[in-house]
Amino acid sequence: MGSAPVASNTNFPAPLAVVGFLAAWGGFLFVGGLALIFWFARKPKFARIALSTIAVGAVIYLALLLGFSAGSRETDLARGQEKYFCEIDCHLAYSVADARLKPDGNYLVTLRTRFDETTTSPRRPQDATLTPSPREARLVDSAGHEYAPVSAGGTPLVTPLKPRDSYTTQLEFNLPKAAIGLRLLLKTAPQWPDYVVIGDENSWLHKKTYFVL
Repeated sequence: MGSAPVASNTNFPAPLAVVGFLAAWGGFLFVGGLALIFWFARKPKFARIALSTIAVGAVIYLALLLGFSAGSRETDLARGQEKYFCEIDCHLAYSVADARLKPDGNYLVTLRTRFDETTTSPRRPQDATLTPSPREARLVDSAGHEYAPVSAGGTPLVTPLKPRDSYTTQLEFNLPKAAIGLRLLLKTAPQWPDYVVIGDENSWLHKKTYFVL
C-alpha cells in the first residue's frame, strides 16, 4: 500500500492485532489452567501469582484496546476515495462509484470493490482468489439514524476476487424525506472477536470511516 496514508478499518497493524489477540487469549487460558492446578495441588501462593499475572495481562491488553480506540478519529471519504479492509493483509479496497436518488424516491449507492494487486507478495499466485468477509452497509443521516439496504443488485459483496479484479454492487435504501447529510458506513459484519481486537473498527469505542454521499 506504499507509504502514503490510506483509510482503512483499523489503526493498528492487522497482523499484530491478530497475533496479539491469539497470544492474549491463549496466555489467559494457559495461565488460568496453571492457577487451577496450583490451587488443587494446595499451593495457593503460586495460584495467586498466576491469577495476578492474568490480571496484569488483562489490564495491559484492555489499555491497548481502549487506547487505540481513543486514538482513532472519525474520517469522511469523498466520492472515489478508497477504504481498505484489513483482515490480516489489506488487499481489498472499497469506494463509492455513484450515489443518486431514484424516481421512486429510493436512494441508490453503487459500491466498487477492488483487489489491490500492489498489496500482494510476489510469491502469491496471481490466479488465487480471495473471498471477502461479510460486509454490513448502513446509510447514516445527520441525526445519526441508520438505514439498512432494502435490496442489493450487481455483484454480491462476498464474491471472490483475484488480484486486479474489481466489481460493482448496487445498494438501494428507502429513506424518509427528512434524511439529510447522508454518509455510507461500510464495515465488516461484527462478530464477537472484533469487539476485543486492538485497533479494529468494530472494537469498543473505535471511531468509524464513512463515505460522504
